[in-house]
Amino acid sequence: MPVAGRFTDRFGPRVAASVGFIAVPLSFFAYSMMSGDIRQYFAILFFQHLFGILTTTIVFARVVVERFDSARGMALSILMTGAPLMGALATPILGAIIDEQGWRIGFRVLAALSAVGGFTAIALMGRTQSTALAIPAEKRRAPSMSMKEFAQLARNPVFLLLLAGIALCNVPQIIVMSQLKLVLLENNAPGQLATWIVSLYAAGVIVGRFLCGLALDRVPAHIVAIFSLGLPALGYVALASSFDMAWLLAASVLIIGLAQGAEGDVGAYLTSRKFSMRHYSFIYSFLIASMGAASALGALVLSYTLRITDSFNTFLIISAVATIAGALAFYLTGSFDRVESDAEPLGEPA
Repeated sequence: MPVAGRFTDRFGPRVAASVGFIAVPLSFFAYSMMSGDIRQYFAILFFQHLFGILTTTIVFARVVVERFDSARGMALSILMTGAPLMGALATPILGAIIDEQGWRIGFRVLAALSAVGGFTAIALMGRTQSTALAIPAEKRRAPSMSMKEFAQLARNPVFLLLLAGIALCNVPQIIVMSQLKLVLLENNAPGQLATWIVSLYAAGVIVGRFLCGLALDRVPAHIVAIFSLGLPALGYVALASSFDMAWLLAASVLIIGLAQGAEGDVGAYLTSRKFSMRHYSFIYSFLIASMGAASALGALVLSYTLRITDSFNTFLIISAVATIAGALAFYLTGSFDRVESDAEPLGEPA
């Protein structure tokens, strides 16, 4: 991810996205040609993820922050809602195609959709840079990052707080992504009710992203962070409690959903406000990488606690504590000013 971020800063989002949207459709088509050798699958998977990073928010968040200023929070929220929303719409259609035509045709449909959608996005980017930031192009995209600049970034308290905050907030990710219905069943929710509550979570994610975007454009980001990112702790504690009323379970999951993904919006926003734009994608890529690392760590912790206690409650309490600590880390970034000029050293508080 840092390599992809550096590539984006060096050559620009259009070039980076073009590479990504050539690689991703090719990888989907390659899946459709597999003969059954597991080594083929791993090779394609590696290729897709290596270059597919260039189709993610590491690239497109830079497009947004270069062009939006007063509505930057909402623009980032819309950007980050696009992929999951399209996934929700496309999944049943793709499922019907696979049922009717087979999985090979399904992969070829994905190849066509990703190619058409990707290059449409690239065309709609345009070439004009934002006038709102009034930053010359040569300063937005520095040709290289010196070791001194990198060491300065690694020591910067805002960068460290953002890394810690986004990692801590993603420790519970394994619960919300794959274990939520099991948590509800453990709380004695009937199967049909648990399914309905999980769908309520998905709706909460979409609503929460837009509310977060609106708030970021009107309230200091560290204030938004302490409320939006600390909120799920209440839901985790409620799910871990002995109270299992249907309304409380639904409210807990809705609260978790409203805040889910907000750390990505807040992280992208704060990166643009606290650091020079010269290395935006590179800096933001470390935050995205920390999300994945924290999610993997959370899965290991969940596995261990389930083996020891045979219950989700221990991990839910750990999640509540981690979420509060992550929200506090984001909040503390408010003590530091942004870099006022691109001529200043990378990441040096003004």
